[in-house]
Amino acid sequence: MVEIVLLAVTLLLALLLIVSLIMFFRRLGSITPPPRSQVMERVRAEINEELERARREAAEIRSKAERDAGEILKKSEALAESAALMRKEVEEEARLLKSELRQIRADLERRESRLLERERRLDEEARRQAERARQLAETETELADRRQELERMAEERREILERVAGLTAEQAKAELIKQIENQAKREAALIVREIEAEARREGEKRARKIVTLAVQRIAAEQTAESVVSVVHLPSDEMKGRIIGREGRNIRAFESITGVNLIIDDTPEAVLLSCFDPVRRETARLTLEKLIQDGRIHPHRIEEAYEQSKVEVRDLCVRAGEDALVEVGITDMHPELVLLLGQLRYRTSYGQNVLKHLIETAHIAGIMADELGLDRDLVKRCALLHDIGKALTHEVEGSHALIGAEIARRYGEHEDVVHAIEAHHNEVEVRTVEAVLTQAADAISGSRPGARRESLEAYIKRLQRLEEIAQAHAGVEKVFAMQAGREIRVMVRPDEVDDIQAQVIARDVAKQIEEELTYPGQIRVTVVRESRATEYAR
Repeated sequence: MVEIVLLAVTLLLALLLIVSLIMFFRRLGSITPPPRSQVMERVRAEINEELERARREAAEIRSKAERDAGEILKKSEALAESAALMRKEVEEEARLLKSELRQIRADLERRESRLLERERRLDEEARRQAERARQLAETETELADRRQELERMAEERREILERVAGLTAEQAKAELIKQIENQAKREAALIVREIEAEARREGEKRARKIVTLAVQRIAAEQTAESVVSVVHLPSDEMKGRIIGREGRNIRAFESITGVNLIIDDTPEAVLLSCFDPVRRETARLTLEKLIQDGRIHPHRIEEAYEQSKVEVRDLCVRAGEDALVEVGITDMHPELVLLLGQLRYRTSYGQNVLKHLIETAHIAGIMADELGLDRDLVKRCALLHDIGKALTHEVEGSHALIGAEIARRYGEHEDVVHAIEAHHNEVEVRTVEAVLTQAADAISGSRPGARRESLEAYIKRLQRLEEIAQAHAGVEKVFAMQAGREIRVMVRPDEVDDIQAQVIARDVAKQIEEELTYPGQIRVTVVRESRATEYAR
């Protein structure tokens, strides 16, 4: 192989040399011939250069050919080695396949032997079953003969008894069933009456015990919130700076915060008045920042108000999280936590709503433990039952229905939603959790010191509600229900038709809105009942 490559290289070099000489002599023919000696010298030098270059190229080609030959030899050796390795691997795989085939063949032979054994056992079992079926058929035949004989004997005995008693079998059976039925009804009525009386006594006793334990285990403080906040000033000179030139600062403050700023003769103090406690708290923090900073002008008031809004929101979130920790609830939507914290600044008849919810949750949890119910679910229902009060200043409607809609929107369980919407009987109660939520709410709101509304003011409000409804023509009776949250108006059906009943309901609701101040909403229900009575003589 190497000798062939070298021979080809030599031939190629000779061909290149001949071509070079031909080209050289052609150039010589086109040029004016110089002296012979110079020509010979030049020809000799060029021939030597061409020969030297040809030798170098031949040496390079030969070395390259040798390298290529060496690489070809190495590759051939590598291919031979890989072929040997592949042969070994193929032989090894063939050996493994043969061993696996032997194992599979042995396994198949074992399975075939087991199948043959199973078929033999099944044949034996089939023979035994056939023998058993034959025996059963013989036994059934004997039983049928014996049944016929017993029926014949029973028929003879029945005929004898009918002749002796003077009654047929159906008549005797009906008489016996009637006597047994009357006796069973009487005994069942007595048992049911005893069970009902015992259940009523036990239920009342246990209910009193549960409520008493729940009230005894809760020690809540009394509250007396108001709609006015007092901000103390470092000096009376600060009042003039708060008012500003021609009152621009106080007008800007009231416009931005939505809170009335009252500056009177009280030394070193001003009053903030607003029915929205969250807004009033934001305004209080804003005014304290302005007093501490000393710079009071409309632009600074806006900056301080925005900072105070963020602080109040953080305080609300912290208050909601603290309430969850105190009650023992860990998972709740962040928006519900924020709304729960906002109730820290809201009151109902002087009772702090957030403290009322925490207290209600504890009471409901205690009663759930006594009844063996899900404590966490009941406490969650009680804690969220007044969540709608956080939005009653912004959304129209009952706080129970608003709270149920909020809880449903943020993924609360349907039992929790139902307990919220039913805790004032605006929706029919369907679950035990809703009943416990109502009971715990009533206990927390009715305990001594919980709410500051006097009995006299409460009675006057109910009387005024009844007077407003009673003043309309055709009204027969008026009932104020659910602590004044609902009015039932009974009208005379012969004087008021269905359309007039709707007009009365709308007029009563409008007059209540104009004359009275009350939290939440009041439902007005006009009932027109028609009765037809006849006598049969």
